[in-house]
Amino acid sequence: MTADRPYDIVLFGATGFTGALTAEYLAGHAGAGTRWALAGRDQARLAEVRDRTAAVDPACAGLRLLHADTADPSSIEELARTARVVISTVGPYARHGEPLVAACARAGTDYVDLTGEPAFIDRMYVRYHEEAVRSGARIVHACGFDSIPADLGVYFTVKQLPEDVPLDVEGFLRVHGDISGGTLHSVIGIVTDVPGMMGAERERRKAEGRPEGRRVRISRRPAPRTRVGDGWTLPLPAIDPQIVARSAAALDRYGPDFAYGHYVAVRRLASAVGLTAGAGALLALAQLPPVRPLLLRVRAPGEGPSAERRARNWFSLTFVGEGGGRRVVTEVAGGDPGYTETARMLGESALCLAHDDLPETAGQVTTATAMGDALIDRLVKAGLAFRVRDAG
Repeated sequence: MTADRPYDIVLFGATGFTGALTAEYLAGHAGAGTRWALAGRDQARLAEVRDRTAAVDPACAGLRLLHADTADPSSIEELARTARVVISTVGPYARHGEPLVAACARAGTDYVDLTGEPAFIDRMYVRYHEEAVRSGARIVHACGFDSIPADLGVYFTVKQLPEDVPLDVEGFLRVHGDISGGTLHSVIGIVTDVPGMMGAERERRKAEGRPEGRRVRISRRPAPRTRVGDGWTLPLPAIDPQIVARSAAALDRYGPDFAYGHYVAVRRLASAVGLTAGAGALLALAQLPPVRPLLLRVRAPGEGPSAERRARNWFSLTFVGEGGGRRVVTEVAGGDPGYTETARMLGESALCLAHDDLPETAGQVTTATAMGDALIDRLVKAGLAFRVRDAG
């Protein structure tokens, strides 16, 4: 039984930029009843992170520091056996993530991460979903800005609409933020492995199948069917729609025919043109082997924006949902999306799995299917906004 294990939560990768922020968040919010520890390969750097947590809560000066290294399989297996929930912030996940997912699936240990790498998630499903179902492990990827606002935001929106009718939801993201070194390296990895990503998606579709008697679609419209405010919208090629679709396939509450479209919203045409040109340039340059190392050196793993810079960042994700003659506009909003809020979301996801009364699920599952209302309640109490803006 995982209840007999020495730790409720172990944070693996605490010495990275987002990992350290997550450690600080847990120090302030885990509570005295949560048994948690830090894990990684560099004990000296882990001790520095522990000092940061002790500045938040002096009781954290006694946090245990566990040795774990993805190059040392026995240490990863031991990590999975000692925890009820493991948080992984060690990316890029395609390079470093599989050993811990495999170990958690075998040990029946719940697992959360902040990956936005589609091929990694699909490969982990194909290789370890069934084993996790057998062991009872809940493998929950994308528990940060990718993809909690979209996944739980759509779930929240769907619950405002009639049941057992076709539903159409569109999401519109406005954001002001920065990129860390780890995120940059993950993005470069994604755009340079498009064939691998498509192959992993095909393998997953073959293994997963489709929901019986229901239809779930990702909208491929170049422009949304609805509008929210003024400005310009562009399709957003993020992992969010795939995560939303998996929640919709798993939960009958999304209706017999569900569709989701995901867009970025900007106020000025020049911004829309700039976003399109910038994304195209990144995709093209990343394909050139001589240029790729230069892109990766723009920001190293472990680097990220200052606290002052993060304090100026924000996001809002607005949803328009329609179905059964009803239309609702909802919003999920918060501060710095990639780091401050991601650390909050990741920490609360782990605390939710460790402590809350949740639906019976196992295998690779989404935040909506594994945690749903309980995680929304936690995030609202922690300061994230989930609200209905308009309903009719």
